Amino acid sequence: MLASKLAYQFGDVGRGDVVVFENPNPALLPDRSVLGSFFHWLGEGLGFAQPEEEDLIKRVIGVPGDIVEIRDRTVHVNGQPLAEPYLTPDAQAAMGDYGPVTVPEGMLFVLGDNRGNSADSRAIGFVPEDRVVGRAFVIIWPPSDAGGLD
Repeated sequence: MLASKLAYQFGDVGRGDVVVFENPNPALLPDRSVLGSFFHWLGEGLGFAQPEEEDLIKRVIGVPGDIVEIRDRTVHVNGQPLAEPYLTPDAQAAMGDYGPVTVPEGMLFVLGDNRGNSADSRAIGFVPEDRVVGRAFVIIWPPSDAGGLD
């Protein structure tokens, strides 16, 4: 995916935006020797090792003040069901009940579009707005999925 780092310089994050953000709860970094650090760095560069400080990408579901709840496999925001045409039937079926929770000031509630396999606000908690790096706007890989994001 490609993301614009300038998207939020002149506007606010909105519900439905697909955002890239720094993990608000990064795991403790392992203590590595100089040689171990070098090999991990090399593995990251070649795509064999996961980056230690990997950014996450999720869809904004709740903004400050919103009440978010998942019931009967449907996301509700402020008591209203949220239309999510981008979800596959498998992703929708994977949603369990959650909440209700109120999004605090300065925070966001995010969900991954692959709900059955997503480290999103249900697991990592609210995302501070100041951790948002940019807004994703286009998929470039794999080529069969290339195109703009809704």
